Amino acid sequence: MITYDDLPRGLNLASEFVDRNVEEGRGGRTAVIGPHGATTYAELAALMNRAGNVLRELGVRVEERVLLILGDSVELVALWYGAQKIGAVTAEAYTFLEPKDYAHYLDYTRAGVVVADATTLGPVRQAASSSRWLRHLLVVGAPDEELRAGEVAFEPLAAAAPAELEAAPTTKDDVALWKFTTGSTGQPKAAVHPQHSSVLSFHWYARGVLGIREDDVVLAVPKLFFGYARDLVALYPFGVGAAGIVFPERTTPERIFELVAAHRPTVLVQVPTMMAAMVAHPDAGRQDLSCLRLCTSAGEALPRELYERWQAAFGVEVLDGIGSSELYHIYISNRPGRVRPGTVGELVPGYSAEVAENGELVVEGDTAALLYWGDHAKTKATFSGDRVRTGDLFERSEEGFFTYRGRADDLIKVGGIWVAPAEIEDSLLAHPDVVECAVVGAEQDGLTVPRAYVVTRGARSDDLATSLQQHVRSRLSPHKYPREVRFVDELPKTPSGKLDRKALR
Repeated sequence: MITYDDLPRGLNLASEFVDRNVEEGRGGRTAVIGPHGATTYAELAALMNRAGNVLRELGVRVEERVLLILGDSVELVALWYGAQKIGAVTAEAYTFLEPKDYAHYLDYTRAGVVVADATTLGPVRQAASSSRWLRHLLVVGAPDEELRAGEVAFEPLAAAAPAELEAAPTTKDDVALWKFTTGSTGQPKAAVHPQHSSVLSFHWYARGVLGIREDDVVLAVPKLFFGYARDLVALYPFGVGAAGIVFPERTTPERIFELVAAHRPTVLVQVPTMMAAMVAHPDAGRQDLSCLRLCTSAGEALPRELYERWQAAFGVEVLDGIGSSELYHIYISNRPGRVRPGTVGELVPGYSAEVAENGELVVEGDTAALLYWGDHAKTKATFSGDRVRTGDLFERSEEGFFTYRGRADDLIKVGGIWVAPAEIEDSLLAHPDVVECAVVGAEQDGLTVPRAYVVTRGARSDDLATSLQQHVRSRLSPHKYPREVRFVDELPKTPSGKLDRKALR
């Protein structure tokens, strides 16, 4: 197993994951498949170098943050690596936010150069009007005549920039990127990572668990601003000369089915909410997913019932796992051929973990972030060297499989007893009429009780609500059943696809 000590002192992610493919004779292999066709490693390297030269010309220096707010594209991948190559620090934001949200990211990152595209230009432009730090707004896919003062078009600058670029002499301990927390429990915070986090995660998870190989083609349900997807599409595959698929549109079951049919990926990067939507889709039975050798799932624990529905519908093995921005990526995962449904699997090589007396999982590994940017108190509460308090509650079996029991801050105290919403949700999902559900604490007659929000397959009625309550009571302790059932058309989600519990409280 590769360890931190095995890595060379000098390390640059662009050199490691892009240039090396060209140097080792894989320049003609496909690196990225996008709406306009395939981009080879040689072509990506040239565009990356042009992007890096553009950023440097705009004044970006070593260790300065570059904020990327644009849809999934070859340009996004090239700009990310171009920033890495000149020694800058990358941070990404979701493409469908409001100006006030982008204002937070601009102020928080203090980025002198922000990259947007035609989709995000409007709200980013509004946010930029009050930024004290922004020097240039670099825009991909917008003509010069639509730009204003301080805004520059990427394409003409890139066309005029050299296709050669010497990598900055960064080391394995230099800061490379910010990974934002998903914001499910508050305003997103940046977990600050050095160069070595990406490389170790590639060896430990992508190679050690997924067995990623050069003939793999990876398609992700989440967008690339989410580090879980970005690494699996545009970093891990590049470590072995494989390919990733990018598409700018919002993710829907229909679009995923189309992309699978068109490009026949071998790995599908999933989240449970999209798995549920795909299984429930009226055309699910007519889809051919036989090209997939495996799916990954993360973001939320995958209920056993949903796993079984997916298997029945598509017959593709799903490796559920758990990761975090704080530990860079996945640190516990099921293995190919060794899936234990209802669990998130076993420790990924390179990590150790313990379940504390209160049930909280504490994980240790060399991919731990250095700190939360600008939050000393939260940093001290979460990190202790390479040890990370996850805030997640788990049980560990004698065989070493971990079962998720919810977030410590999501627990509901019912009748003086702590109840994990995830346990009630798993029970509800076993009911044949339930597609999705969420359970939160609610006040009733001055007491806290479980309230369930449920998306159903068919008609809703008081009888169905009663049936769901009885279903839970038959499977769990009586005090855990939801005292109230509310039917909804859909559940609120964070940009990364996770359930937004705050919106239900």
